[in-house]
This record gives sequence, structure tokens and C-alpha cells, in this order.
Amino acid sequence: MGEDDMVSHGSTVPASGLDPFRLDVLADPYPAFEELREAGPVVWLRRYGVWAFARHSAVRTALLAPETFFSSAGTGLTDLRTQSSWRSRSLLQEADPPDHTRARQVVGSVFAPGMIQDLRADWFRVADEAVRAAVGPDEVDGMEQIAQVLPLRMFADELGIPSEGRAEHLPRFADVAFNLNGPANELFDEAMSAGRTVMPWIVEHLYPESLRPGGWGDQIHRRARAVGYDREEAAVLVRGLLVAGMDTTVKGLGATLLYLATYPEQYAALRADPGLMRAAFDEAIRLESPIQMFFRTVARDAEVDGCTVPAGDRVVLLFGAANRDPRRWEDPDRFDIGRRAGAHLAFGAGIHACVGRMIAYVQAEAVLSALVRRCASIELVGTPRWRLNNTLRGLDALPLRLTAAD
Repeated sequence: MGEDDMVSHGSTVPASGLDPFRLDVLADPYPAFEELREAGPVVWLRRYGVWAFARHSAVRTALLAPETFFSSAGTGLTDLRTQSSWRSRSLLQEADPPDHTRARQVVGSVFAPGMIQDLRADWFRVADEAVRAAVGPDEVDGMEQIAQVLPLRMFADELGIPSEGRAEHLPRFADVAFNLNGPANELFDEAMSAGRTVMPWIVEHLYPESLRPGGWGDQIHRRARAVGYDREEAAVLVRGLLVAGMDTTVKGLGATLLYLATYPEQYAALRADPGLMRAAFDEAIRLESPIQMFFRTVARDAEVDGCTVPAGDRVVLLFGAANRDPRRWEDPDRFDIGRRAGAHLAFGAGIHACVGRMIAYVQAEAVLSALVRRCASIELVGTPRWRLNNTLRGLDALPLRLTAAD
């Protein structure tokens, strides 16, 4: 590494001209992630004037220290301290205690363990119907016909979103929202254009009069008002649940299908021991983290693995890189459902850990239960197509053949 690859911020640390938002990097981010991990525990990204944390230990340190690495200046590239945003600030994702604590209590109160158990039978039934319909000699799209079914149908039903317009607008909404977390690149411009048609429909369905009475969205409004939030703030809480709970789960389920099809011996192991279903899902989202990165801002000078990160600077936490760190995982690029992958950071960690992760696990269990019961094998019969996004990583299409079990 030459002199141009170092920068002094109280100490000499690596610097890089790498652009994590370049389209070819988004298409295959792992060589770039390896470069950043091996450069050092923290790396200065010259193009954006931010620090990159790519190692598991550094990312986890930041997630578990919200008083030092705070969220209220924005979790996308835009610095909300000095720049305007295309939307109002998220009251969950882009808030710090005590504001974050208050918002999380409202949203979290909807997802009581008993409620999740009450939903299991319906969700397992719908997953079984989807898998049963996909089994046979013909090629199917694993994304449209399996991975999307529970989030788009059951999650949206429980949230209280009406069926009409749902299939058209909900998948595009997450794509728009997460692309706008990045820089003004081609994907950002496309999202701004798509948002003109998607966002009016979404905004209309954030308020009680458009939500099913008694659904999660309606409950959030009632509980939010009870603790002092106004109508607009309650709608922002519903929006946060909608953007976080739909597309990320679709992408996680898609990655699980992809890896089980790519590694038939692992699918055989899962059929032999269905108790590994959660492990299989964890391993898939470790390898293909649906949310690849979020930003934080440094409240005070911080020591991270021997490097000083100055107060006021911004940091990008690269979950997709941390989850393949060989310092944490042996043979990290291999899909192994026998691995203890529960320490992955795909759901975040600390106070901002995904509030709906148990719902994602139930959906994964429902889909995998149907697969191991009905399918002797899952075969990849074409080239998977990835959908590029400034924040997310996930498939757009997954050609599969599902062979019926005897």
C-alpha cells in the first residue's frame, strides 16, 4: 500500500478510492468487501468522505455502542445534520434513545410472542399451498411463486394493507426507499422517478382510514396516540414497519432457496434433520445479507481495533462484508447449515436489531417445512438474476425445478 493509500486522522489509517455504490460492485460486492476487510479495521473512503467498517468485530462494536455511533443523522449516505432528505426521518431506524426507545416500544408491543404463535397455522398453510403449486416438472420462479408469497400476502394482510394495488406497489416501494439511501447514481435517479407513482399509493395506506381495523397498522396508530405521537408520526411508524418487513424477508427467503438449490447435499441434510431450518435461514442471510449497509455518525472520538475515528465523522457499516469475515467465520464463503451462524449481523445487533426478526423466522420455517415435506430436490435450472439496489442485496428472478417427494 503506497502513500496515496493512507490518510492521517490523528493516526495513519488506510484510505481507498473504492466506490461501494458502483453498479459492478453492487452486482458482485464480495471482492470489494474483501479488499476493504484486508486493508484494515477501518478504511477511509475518499469518494464519500466516510469511514468503512468491513470487519465483523468493528461493525459489531459500532452496533453495540449507539451512544458513540448514533443513528439520528441518517442511516443512508445523506447526512441529515446538513442535508435535506427525500422523506421524513424514520422514528425507529434514524432515532436515538430516548426517542428510539419510545418508538420501539410502540412497534414492538404489536409483536407479542402469543400473537406470532396465533399466526403460525395460517402462515404454514399458505406456504404449503405455494410450494405444492410450484412442485412439478416445469420451471418456476422461486422469487415470485415462493419467496414473495408470505410477505406480500400474509405480512401485508396482518399490517392491514388492502389487496388492491398491493402486488404492484409494495415490492417497488422497498426498492425505491432503499435505493434513495445511496448517492445520486443511476439507481437513485430511477428510484426518484418510480417514487412519483409508488409513493402516493403508499402514503395513502399509512393512515387508519385505509388500514384494516385491528391490523398491525391500526394498532400502531392507537398505541402511538396513547403515548403522545401525532397522526403524522404514527404514519411514519407504520411506514418504517412496511419498508423493513417486506422486501428484506423476500430477499432472505430467496437467498435460502438459491443456496439450497446450489448445494443439494445441504438440502439433503435439511430433509434428514428439519430441526436445522432456522440454521439454514441464518446461514443464507449471513452469506447474502438483505441489508448490505447502514450508516452511523460518530458522537465522540472512538477507538476501533486500534484506530481512532474522530467525532463528527460518518461511518458506513458493511453488514455484507462483516458476515463473510474470515476472522469470525471459518471458510466464510461456503454455505453450511451445520454452522453456528447465529452471530451474523444480517438483523443488526443492539438496540436497533430488527424488531420483526421473529416474524421473518416464522416465515422461513413455514416455507422450509413445506419444502422438506413436499420436495425431494430443488434444482437450479437457469441463471439467477440479481436486482441491483444501493442498500439491499437480493434476487429478482430464481429459475427452479422442484421435484416431488415420494
